[in-house]
Amino acid sequence: MATMDSSAPHTDSRHRQAILWAWLAAGTLDIADAALWSIYKGGSPMDMLRYVASGPFGDGAQQGGTGMALAGLGVHFAIMLVMVTTYVLAAARQPLLITRPWLFGPLYGLALYGVMFLIVRPLRFGTWPNLAADSLTNQLVAHIVFVGLSIGLITAHFLRKPAD
Repeated sequence: MATMDSSAPHTDSRHRQAILWAWLAAGTLDIADAALWSIYKGGSPMDMLRYVASGPFGDGAQQGGTGMALAGLGVHFAIMLVMVTTYVLAAARQPLLITRPWLFGPLYGLALYGVMFLIVRPLRFGTWPNLAADSLTNQLVAHIVFVGLSIGLITAHFLRKPAD
């Protein structure tokens, strides 16, 4: 029977709670920002969600209805789950992510912005980030604060060692 290496991090209740709450918080804050930004720019949250769905489901998703918008919401939260789980598992191995969430959470959010807007979106949609000051500011704040900082702080809350 194989035994688990006691030095390797394992997913216990604290890890699961960190993943759950960071996923819900960051995912909700990010999609709420995107919905409000869509309205501010004259679009609609439904169109924005169908655009998200078009990533895995193809360009035809943008002409879909409510079901496709809900699929976009699911895609958003699935991506966020991967982002959150990656950070939580990294934090389990690297204590600095837990002791300095105010630094490493925002840096993680900035890295996620870079991956999404400089790699994923150009490869999938052939588009580069909108560098207009208002759009760039909104995207950076969303990724650095709403996503990165919330993931960092919630992860630190759940993974800190209890005081002796």
